Amino acid sequence: MKEKVGIKRVRTRRVFFFITGGLLALSIAAGVYVSLQAGGQGGARRGGLFGNMPADESTPSDPAEAELAAAALAVGFHSTMDSSVGRIEKLAANAAPPPGNPLLLPVGSAAPDFSLHTPIGERVDLSDYKGKVVFLEFFATRSPHCQAEAQHIVAIRQATSTRFAFLSINADSEDAASLYAFDRYFAVTYPTLMDPGQVAGSAGPVTQAYKAQKYPTFYVIDKEGKVAWRADGEQPDALLLKALQEIGKK
Repeated sequence: MKEKVGIKRVRTRRVFFFITGGLLALSIAAGVYVSLQAGGQGGARRGGLFGNMPADESTPSDPAEAELAAAALAVGFHSTMDSSVGRIEKLAANAAPPPGNPLLLPVGSAAPDFSLHTPIGERVDLSDYKGKVVFLEFFATRSPHCQAEAQHIVAIRQATSTRFAFLSINADSEDAASLYAFDRYFAVTYPTLMDPGQVAGSAGPVTQAYKAQKYPTFYVIDKEGKVAWRADGEQPDALLLKALQEIGKK
């Protein structure tokens, strides 16, 4: 009789622990789900990699940058992307069309040096990156093709860590506030540079030196400062990664 009572107690305990364990697992899963949802919403407010994102409205601590942030907010930047852009990025590397601009600098030629500034006034020289592979983009903030690519370039940079340098040059003489607004909207993590031309909307001297006419235009510059790859228009992510990895091995 005592043995039967003991067996019942053991079974009761097992059922209790099983139920308790199940409830605990469900509670943990629910907590993770809520955290992910909250994190996703917060991430959207701060800026992310894909989708339409509002500008980051946090105020920088530096007074000059805070003033620029206010000017950028006044720009009212918004995405102009539609279903006609952002398609080729997901395709295989061999899906890329050939360059549409026959004037692009030839592979093997010396990449023109430049010294430009970011919207917050930091100077960037191409020569500072000698010995490192540089991914260089020419873009316009209003171009839906450039907007579509921005999200992917941010992701590619994150995926490749610090093995390569990423730089983007504004190609139509936009002001600092416009570039800053673009950077915050797409959470750009690499320097975007101002290349002022004669008038707003015109190509600056560096853009002209690189023969960029269609945006975006891409160059990969090798460790010796020579053009190793170039293309224009949206490109497959796989092709951009392949170009960087192959040139980085040389």
